[in-house]
Amino acid sequence: MDKLKEQKVIILSGATGYVGFQVLVELIKRGYQVFCVGRNLEDKIFLKQTGVKLFEMDLTAGNLNLVELEKKIPNAFAVISCLGSRKGGIKDSWNIEYTANKNLLNFAQTINCNKFILLSAICVQKPRLCFQKAKLAFEKELKASNLAYSIVRPTAYFKSLAGQIKNVKDGKSFVVFDSGLNTACKPISREDLAVFICNCLTTQEMQCKVLPIGGPGPAITPLGQARILFEKAELPISIRKIPSFLFLLFSYFLAPLCIFSNKLADYREFLRIAHYYATESMLVWNSEENKYSDKDTPEFGQDLLDNFYEYTLKNTDKNNYGVDAKLF
Repeated sequence: MDKLKEQKVIILSGATGYVGFQVLVELIKRGYQVFCVGRNLEDKIFLKQTGVKLFEMDLTAGNLNLVELEKKIPNAFAVISCLGSRKGGIKDSWNIEYTANKNLLNFAQTINCNKFILLSAICVQKPRLCFQKAKLAFEKELKASNLAYSIVRPTAYFKSLAGQIKNVKDGKSFVVFDSGLNTACKPISREDLAVFICNCLTTQEMQCKVLPIGGPGPAITPLGQARILFEKAELPISIRKIPSFLFLLFSYFLAPLCIFSNKLADYREFLRIAHYYATESMLVWNSEENKYSDKDTPEFGQDLLDNFYEYTLKNTDKNNYGVDAKLF
């Protein structure tokens, strides 16, 4: 067997992202050699660690030169993709969620890679949005390939529930949509998720499976999140309720204008994304019972949202939690 294969070389894409970087940390901890592939890597000092090599390339390019990439990375045990569209725009979703992943899959097949591990999302169970459809299109390609695969579909991340921490600390109300009780999730920390993803490399039971995963339960509603946050902040609870239909109202208003502007089309898509997350739970969908199911959503890890809120409240000025998600 090739020496690189013996060393269990991993190709990782999306290493500059919230989960992807933690996967990199976990891989290094386990003794893997990691080749990070993607754009704008050289200016990321935190990626320049022992056991990590960087390869700059645009994975969304339609004419990606796989031969040149093969010369640089002649063999690998597995590919892990943590790629994801940061905002969910229409073109960006298909470029990142589908095209970039498809190029990675083609490369994995070219070098006879053993496995492909994909970080997807639990929300693809009820696909209405562009980024969900793009994710599913690639999942279909991956399942049809000749590679062993693991498709990991996490529920909400801790970070996605951190957008209002600074506001609460500053004495502002916690915003919920409708009653604040219509949706729920089992949030998982990025550390626990990274362990779960890396376990897919060596756990036979995780091969050729779609793996929905959440953190420790029970499932929590937005109102439940607010109660924990105010308790940890030692402040009286203050809730502001906003009707979720406002997102659809603005979306319908923009619809006829989108044919003239891609920017407006993207903005309309963002409104649709907001409405989706305001009205749909991030839990496993039980088709027989026709509802989201807390009990059917697998749990992993030991990190708790309570502890995350407590830590982040004490370190609000030292992190950027909430920059990407102000309300969710």
